[in-house]
Amino acid sequence: MTARFVEVADRVLVLREPLLAVNVTLVLGDGAALLVDTLSTAGQAAELATAVRAVTGDPLTLVNTHHHFDHCFGNATLAGDPPRPIWAHELAAAAIRDEPDRLRREAYAELHDGHPELAAELAETALLAPTHTVHSEATLDVGGRRVVLRHPGRGHTDADLVVQIPDADLLVAGDLVEQAGPPAFEDSFPLQWPDALAELLRWTTPATVVVPGHGEPVDAEFVRAQHGQLVELAWLIRAGHTASAPPERVAADAPFPARHALAAARRGFAELDGTA
Repeated sequence: MTARFVEVADRVLVLREPLLAVNVTLVLGDGAALLVDTLSTAGQAAELATAVRAVTGDPLTLVNTHHHFDHCFGNATLAGDPPRPIWAHELAAAAIRDEPDRLRREAYAELHDGHPELAAELAETALLAPTHTVHSEATLDVGGRRVVLRHPGRGHTDADLVVQIPDADLLVAGDLVEQAGPPAFEDSFPLQWPDALAELLRWTTPATVVVPGHGEPVDAEFVRAQHGQLVELAWLIRAGHTASAPPERVAADAPFPARHALAAARRGFAELDGTA
């Protein structure tokens, strides 16, 4: 991994991992720092630690925006020795603590065709569960800076956290917002995702910087446009389910690429059937 942190707001820096375009956010306070997300493997996390130490030697608090491999599998390397606090939504923490084998299997299945070397490393990665959990909201003091962790509702997963740095007018959205590609729907809640983004938009101003899970930082207008696409998708899913249309028919009309839209339609049908 050849990447470095770039400042995107006052004492808030972002590093983009080049293989999957995953964003890691570093918030600097006075004598303390916050790191949001920890990448995919021990190797990536070790390089990330080096990049962090090139910026600050202050003690770290960690946050996982959710429990997918590319956002939390580096926990053990960055917070295991010496131990550091890790925050996450309570459901994400439970998944990492109680189902590490499932998370590794799913990560391997997702990557083994396109990135076999990374998949093999993921299969051997030790997972470290978060030590502190959030139900709906928590406020942290990071070296005199207020940082708010908020769960806006189900969306990309059932356990998404948004990290707000009010004095920098910046939000770290995790995979609730995507810039490098379309949203991922494999274990999402597409009928509820628009409401989660509407809640996120309540915390923005016209000048807010939003750090997506993958890709370039965006603004509130970008998030509003993605919200509109998700609203359209949710309407198509509900209409298709009512008409007993197959998920493939819904996907053909959706505002996202076919593979992503088909996953969304299947998940949306499962929501409506009460099986998601």
